[in-house]
Amino acid sequence: MPSDLPSDARILVVDDHVEMGRMLQEPLADAGWTVDLATGGQEALTLIRSRVYDAVLTDLRMEKVDGLDVLAAAHAVDAELPVLLMTAFGGVESAVEAMRRGAYHYFTKPFRLDEVRLYLGRALEDRRLRAEHRALKSQERSGLGALVGKSAPMRGLYELIDRVAHAAAPVLLRGESGSGKELVARALHFEGPRAAGPFVAVNCTALPGPLLESELFGHVKGAFTGATSVRRGLFVEAHGGTLFLDEIGDMPTELQARLLRVLEDGEVRAVGSDASRTVDVRVVAATHQDLEARVREGRFRADLFYRLNVVTLRVPSLKERREDIPQLVEHFTARSRARNPRSRVTSLSPEVVAALGAMPWPGNVRELENLVERLVVLVPRETVTLEDLSPHAPVPEPVSPLAQAQEGVWTLRKLEGEYIHWMVQHCGGNKTRAAELLGIDVSTIHRRERER
Repeated sequence: MPSDLPSDARILVVDDHVEMGRMLQEPLADAGWTVDLATGGQEALTLIRSRVYDAVLTDLRMEKVDGLDVLAAAHAVDAELPVLLMTAFGGVESAVEAMRRGAYHYFTKPFRLDEVRLYLGRALEDRRLRAEHRALKSQERSGLGALVGKSAPMRGLYELIDRVAHAAAPVLLRGESGSGKELVARALHFEGPRAAGPFVAVNCTALPGPLLESELFGHVKGAFTGATSVRRGLFVEAHGGTLFLDEIGDMPTELQARLLRVLEDGEVRAVGSDASRTVDVRVVAATHQDLEARVREGRFRADLFYRLNVVTLRVPSLKERREDIPQLVEHFTARSRARNPRSRVTSLSPEVVAALGAMPWPGNVRELENLVERLVVLVPRETVTLEDLSPHAPVPEPVSPLAQAQEGVWTLRKLEGEYIHWMVQHCGGNKTRAAELLGIDVSTIHRRERER
């Protein structure tokens, strides 16, 4: 096969004349592609619904189920699946109809095998480029670059992501709501070998059980009331990529067994179908709940927990990484300004940033981002002050460094530096007054702040 044509693709050849099908199957397989042969339209429909293909080459004129039926079924499963048609009954009308319905190309028998290889290669390359384009759009601020912070907990998380991203095992992300677990899941995807594949996310609490089952595994037409068309499901959509299952602890127990089957066998079965379909998907799950407790209570399957818990990453809460708040504020301010170009806000004052650093943040990074955007939208001046902050968030007293030190072991020098910083906050940012109360020079305050 010419070196400029894509390899490692799976193609379905459909022809009710077995000899013709084999005549195409063998040279296409010799070209480096995996080629399945369906000896008729009905068999083709079964294969399309049970396997993932990169292209379909089908005869147009076949009994009972013709090439246009195969085209429709292929696009019902995957709207971008390239379908190439061939017929001995060439003519403008059939060609126009096939192209109108979305055929990638149209061959008239007799045709040359090198022509078929050429157009199949083009179709596969177009499909690959579309997938890469989608991945690049999604990848913008989606890898490690989307994670903001230089604190010790975040540096440790970055190192783990770098190691785990290239593994194939499922990953369980644990951490409080709003701490950024989906950003970590995206980083695992885009820093690993599946970056060119799809990243698909679903919140397991957002849909009731029956709808979540259909969303994940798909359904066939007529599987239930309202199932007026085929749905391929998120596992199939994520083929070759990553499926992120957020809040996995809330998944209904009746679906947990089906999820376990996919993790163990790599096969999914649509609701109402009697055929399974092989998928290649890495699962990343996330929860803020105590899954061990839910296992003991019988609300989460132990076997599923052990299968998901192969690799666990803990995403730190915002209170564990308060030193990242200034960088996060800067990042969220810039992003909010981009979304709200009429805003006059360019920065938050140091006093505001200090006040934000002392807040409890039960909603974690998500809560901080929402507050920053609210300030960017509503404050009618360039710099946000404490007076601007008061109506939108309570301004607490600065947290005592002794209270903070109880969360971990601090050195004496760190405690001293935090006490100096606390005193500056207590004085409303007036470093001269803070220096007087502390009995030190202002230059000492500047030096110790640079060391923080």
